[in-house]
Amino acid sequence: MGKIREILRIGIPIMLGQACIIVLAFADNIMIGWYGVHELAAASFVNGIINLFIFTELAFACGMTPVIGENFGQGNFRGAGAALRNGIALNAIIGIAGLLLLGIIYIFLDRFGQEEHLLPLIRPYYAIIATSTLFAFGFNTLKQFTDGVQQPVVAMCILMGGNLLNIIGNWLLIYGKAGFPELGLTGAGISTLVSRIIMLMVLAAYVMHARRFRRFSEGIRSSSASMKSLGRLFSLGFPLALQTAMESATFSLSAIMVGWIGATALAGHQVAMTISQLFFMMMMGLATAVSVLVSDAYGRKNLKDIKEYASKGYMLTFSISAILAVFIWFTRNEVVALFTDSTEVTAIALSLLTVLFAYQFGDGLQLCYCNVLRGIQDVKPIALIAFISFFIIAMPSSYLLGFKAGLQTVGVWMGFPIGLTIAGIFYWLRFRYIVKRILP
Repeated sequence: MGKIREILRIGIPIMLGQACIIVLAFADNIMIGWYGVHELAAASFVNGIINLFIFTELAFACGMTPVIGENFGQGNFRGAGAALRNGIALNAIIGIAGLLLLGIIYIFLDRFGQEEHLLPLIRPYYAIIATSTLFAFGFNTLKQFTDGVQQPVVAMCILMGGNLLNIIGNWLLIYGKAGFPELGLTGAGISTLVSRIIMLMVLAAYVMHARRFRRFSEGIRSSSASMKSLGRLFSLGFPLALQTAMESATFSLSAIMVGWIGATALAGHQVAMTISQLFFMMMMGLATAVSVLVSDAYGRKNLKDIKEYASKGYMLTFSISAILAVFIWFTRNEVVALFTDSTEVTAIALSLLTVLFAYQFGDGLQLCYCNVLRGIQDVKPIALIAFISFFIIAMPSSYLLGFKAGLQTVGVWMGFPIGLTIAGIFYWLRFRYIVKRILP
C-alpha cells in the first residue's frame, strides 16, 4: 500500500489539475454547442489540429521531468534548477517553431476538405487559439518542473483559477453579456488566450519568488545554457514529442476524416472526443505521477521501487478508467445532452461512446508504461513503437473501417483501440526487456 499512497499523493493533485483542463474543455464545448452546431463543428476541426501541437509540445517538455526527478532524488537542487533554466531556453525555441508551423497551416485551411460554410468560423478561432499555444507551452514547461520536484499542488491551484477565469470569459464573450460584444466562437478563443497568458504569468512569478522553491533558485538564476545540457534534454524530449505527435495525429486526422462525412458527424465527434479527454487526462495524471516517482527511484538506482511503481501505477490507472467508464455509461444520455439539443448529433456521440470504453485498457497500458520508460530515460524506442502502432496500423484502420467498410464515424473511431492497445503491449514488453537485461 505504501507505493499506492505515494502515487496518489503526487497523482491526485495532478489529476485534479488535469480535471480543470477537462472542465475547461467541457465548458468551452457546452457553451459553443449551445451557441450553434456549426460553431461546435468548427471548434472540433480547429482543436483537432491545435491539440496535436499542444500535446506534442507538452511531451517535449516532459523530457525535463526525468532529469529534474533524477537530480531531486539525489538531493542535487542546483542541478534541478539548472535543468529548468536549460529547459526554458530549449522549449522557447520549440514553442516559436510550433507557432510558425501553425501559421503555415493557416494558409492552407481551405485545403482540408471541410464544408465551405465553416471556414469563416474556423479562420479567426484558429488564429487566436494558435497564438495561445505559446503561452500554454510556457505554462506546461514550468509545470514539468513543479511536478518533477513533487510539488504538483502549485500548478493544480493555478489551473483551477485560470479555468474559472476562462469560463467567465466565455460567458461574457460568446453570448455578449454584461455589455461585452457577442463574438460567438471567436469570443471563446479570446477567453482561452487571455486565461493562458495569466496562468503563465502567475506560475512564473510563483516559481521565482515562493519560499518552497528557494533551494532551486541558485541553479535557476546562476546557471547558463549549456550545449551538453540542452543536447541531453533534446535527446529525451524529441522521442517523446514524436511519440505524442503520432498518437495525437491519429486523433487529429480522425477529425479531418469525420469532417469529410459532414458537419453533424463532426459535431458528434467533438462531443465524444471531449468526453474521451476526461478519461485521458485522469489516466495521464496518474501516469505522470508514476514517471516522477520512477525517475526519483532511477536516480537512487532502486530497481525494486521502479518495478513496484510500474505495476501499482497501471493498476491504479486502469481502475480509475473503469470507474469513469461505469459512471459515464449510466449517465451517458445526460452527459451528451449537456453539449447539444440536436438529436442527430446526440445519436452520433452516443454511438461513439462504446468505442471509447473499448480502448481504455490499451490507453491505460500505453500511458503508464510509456511514462515508466520516460522515468528511466529509455525514450528512443518510444517513437518507433508509436510510428508502427499509430501510423502503420491505427490510421489506415480508421480509414478502411470508416470509408471502405462503410462504418462511417464509428469506423473511424475503431482505429483508436487497435493502435492504443498495440502501443501499450509494445511499451510493456520494452520495459520487461529493460528490467531483465539492462537495469542493475
